[in-house]
Amino acid sequence: MSQLSDVLAGGDDPAAPVSVVRVLARHGFGTVEPGQLLAARGTLLGEVVTAGDLLRGALDAPAVDLARSALSAPGTTEAHVAEDDAVAAGLACAGGATLLAHPLAADPAGALARAFAAGVPAALASTADGAAALAVVGTDLGEVHGSLGAAELDEAVVAHVRGLARRGATATDRTELAGADVLVDLWVPVPSLLVVGAGAIADALEAQAGVLGWGSRRLAGREETTAAVAAFTDADVLVLLDHDPGFDDALLAGLRHGHGFLGALGSRRTQAARRERLLAAGVTEADLARIHGPVGLDLGARTPAETAVSIVAEVIAARSGREPGALSAGRGQIGA
Repeated sequence: MSQLSDVLAGGDDPAAPVSVVRVLARHGFGTVEPGQLLAARGTLLGEVVTAGDLLRGALDAPAVDLARSALSAPGTTEAHVAEDDAVAAGLACAGGATLLAHPLAADPAGALARAFAAGVPAALASTADGAAALAVVGTDLGEVHGSLGAAELDEAVVAHVRGLARRGATATDRTELAGADVLVDLWVPVPSLLVVGAGAIADALEAQAGVLGWGSRRLAGREETTAAVAAFTDADVLVLLDHDPGFDDALLAGLRHGHGFLGALGSRRTQAARRERLLAAGVTEADLARIHGPVGLDLGARTPAETAVSIVAEVIAARSGREPGALSAGRGQIGA
């Protein structure tokens, strides 16, 4: 994100025109990460500097050309990637996309640049024709920069962005809000996994976090664990492996704070005992429903590595707001 921040910020010329290219619609390619973005900036020498990529670079050529023209006016283009080129770029298969490019005013561009540099949540919303754009940034997405042209629409977009953010994951969404066709890209910091406890499952969880590109750390002390959970963001994940009742304080802190994923391992007996202790501490049944325990999906896991997979799978499902199920049983778009 550092190069994107530099381009969006304007470098040596903050007044330089900036444009962005995003995926308005697509078909094919298999699973694609949301939040695809390429930014371009004009320079004092008349050159154009770009950063970011689209679909692992497979659409960069048409995107850069589009970005140049969008420094002055919005536009769209249709792009297609053949099977061999898609696979070479690391995509699953061929596909096509409608690319939207539009200018971005200095205020929202600078806000995005600062958010990317600071590693805080950020969103860019525009009308589907690229005529207007706004950025929503900050830990609680409390800063709004720019406008889509109407207060009612701006309010609807901000509410929608904050709703998406509750999933705790980067997202791209094209939707109708206040009667307007709107494209929203939301970038959420990478999840951070806090493992409390030791042993083979803890090792396997850290390995899984590495595969997923998540941050991870381990803690063993009660007070430091409670303090860490009390400071959770929506991107943070607790997996409590230690059955010591003293760690109930960390769960209580998490429930009071209201952020992050709270998971606790243990047998049915361990879960029942923990439940009774928390109820006695004043926790409601609704609060208890926020604790994932025993944490993990029922995948038939038998080894520590398989258990770790089941745990991160539940985290992914919870963050995306999905009820887990086999892809073959679903009817929706795969990877959406």
